[in-house]
Amino acid sequence: MAAAAHGHTTAAWTGVVISFVGFGIAGVAMILPSPLLVIAGLAVVVVGGIVGKAMSMAGMGRQASTNVYKSVEEQTAARKAALEARATVAA
Repeated sequence: MAAAAHGHTTAAWTGVVISFVGFGIAGVAMILPSPLLVIAGLAVVVVGGIVGKAMSMAGMGRQASTNVYKSVEEQTAARKAALEARATVAA
């Protein structure tokens, strides 16, 4: 997943931070006890998911990888081309 930049985007980080704040609010509200604040914290969690998805749809999410091949034949051809390129550089 790391090769595909899974979660390493502005949209992902923003959604997670907003949701984390919401969980914090809800957690503190459970200790107080304040049912309305728990609901407000959980609403912030939902808003975090919505904001993250909206940012992703706006182009701040994962970009399509240029290293994705459509077939085994294309993967084999790409590996062969990479090996040939290494051989020419080494020579």
